[in-house]
Amino acid sequence: MAQDIVTRFAPSPTGFLHIGGARTALFNWLFAKHHGGKMLLRIEDTDRARSTQEAVDALLDGLSWLGLDWDGDPISQFSRVERHREAVEQMLANGTAYRCYCSPEEVDAMREKARAEGRPPRYDGTWRDRTPSEAPEGVAPVVRLKAPQEGETVVDDMVQGRVVIPNKDLDDFILLRSDGTPTYMLAVVVDDHDMGVTHIIRGVDHLTNAARQTLIFKALGWDIPAMAHIPLIHGPDGAKLSKRHGATGAEAYREMGYLPQAMRNYLARLGWSHGDEEIMSLDDMIKWFGMDAVGQSAARFDFKKLENLNGHYMRATDDAELLEHWKVYLSHAANGGAVLDWMAQGQNSEVALKALPGLKERAKTLVELTESASYLWRQRPLDLDEKALKILTDEAKTFLKDLHGVLSAATDWSEEPLETAVKAYAEEKELKLGKVAQPLRAALTGRGTSPGIYDVLVALGRDESLARIQDQAS
Repeated sequence: MAQDIVTRFAPSPTGFLHIGGARTALFNWLFAKHHGGKMLLRIEDTDRARSTQEAVDALLDGLSWLGLDWDGDPISQFSRVERHREAVEQMLANGTAYRCYCSPEEVDAMREKARAEGRPPRYDGTWRDRTPSEAPEGVAPVVRLKAPQEGETVVDDMVQGRVVIPNKDLDDFILLRSDGTPTYMLAVVVDDHDMGVTHIIRGVDHLTNAARQTLIFKALGWDIPAMAHIPLIHGPDGAKLSKRHGATGAEAYREMGYLPQAMRNYLARLGWSHGDEEIMSLDDMIKWFGMDAVGQSAARFDFKKLENLNGHYMRATDDAELLEHWKVYLSHAANGGAVLDWMAQGQNSEVALKALPGLKERAKTLVELTESASYLWRQRPLDLDEKALKILTDEAKTFLKDLHGVLSAATDWSEEPLETAVKAYAEEKELKLGKVAQPLRAALTGRGTSPGIYDVLVALGRDESLARIQDQAS
């Protein structure tokens, strides 16, 4: 495309980044990146009761966690109220808007009358062609758009196709309230124009706004951005995704132990596809993304699929990078602070890093990984779970005493020689490996199940491993 592409993500600060909003942000980001353009961020904070700094910070935090950066500083819609009023003055001057002095009660009566006569309930244009000299004293007017009453308004949508709305179905809606505050419909148009937005990519629930906003663009003599209204996300049951389906905010998925790269990949595939590709790198997504491959039907959120995809990314992510993601998860997890404190002591961060190859093979989320890794920071003597207690019979303790001697003699404390030594002991005693490995697991971790015992031995190191074995051998 010849023009410089500018998209925007324009959320309301509700206290978290909704997962549907995260997908909208991702599509805007990918489209801009694909075309070498920019994605701007606008906070639609005109609802002052809800728009706290904490709510704004939560939005920015969610975007940052997902790795979706924006160009320039975030723009506050509320800070631009004077500019919105200025645009209305321009419309009043060119005759595309007018002041309406009807009271709310009068408008309600109009709507009731229309309903009774079988017409759509809307404002009837009472003040559309009246002169200001007829204005009643002491009444603060609203300002309405003088919408065309004949013909049709067309939205050539990049996803939904050609959408045609008869102008008779579009009433003279309010641009400026009687207290001088702009409506959402007006503010969005003025902001999009002033920000130089070339492409509006948002949820299909905004499609009904597109025709009205098109009329405002025309009334102001401005170019209309290209529009793409993407399908909504539904829950597994086909209903619109909501709290009853589970988590709806991006930060909740972070707390559930999902990786940002897995979330990006999963969200990209909700409503957009590239052949049969399921797993995509960020570079692939940027290279392949286009609105032509966005479907019109709602996408269903499949938690099992997300979990499996996350498991893939856990295994595929470099250990050092995964450790950083793990620390971010722990900083937001309920009991993560204690684990972070442990990691900050001495060489414990290195111990955790050493344990990751074995841990990540068996975990689909960072929650599971943390649970599997808990043997690392348990204090001696270990508390034993029920399964471990059953395993550690008198006979098993005899094996542990022998193994303590065998492993003490190891000159190379790495996986292969340790495995060789344990297997040699089992063969010498004519025991099945499990008969030896299970007590070793229970002694090292305090649990009946754990990562591979040789991974555990290497991660704990010689001194800690031998001390834990000694604790249970006596």
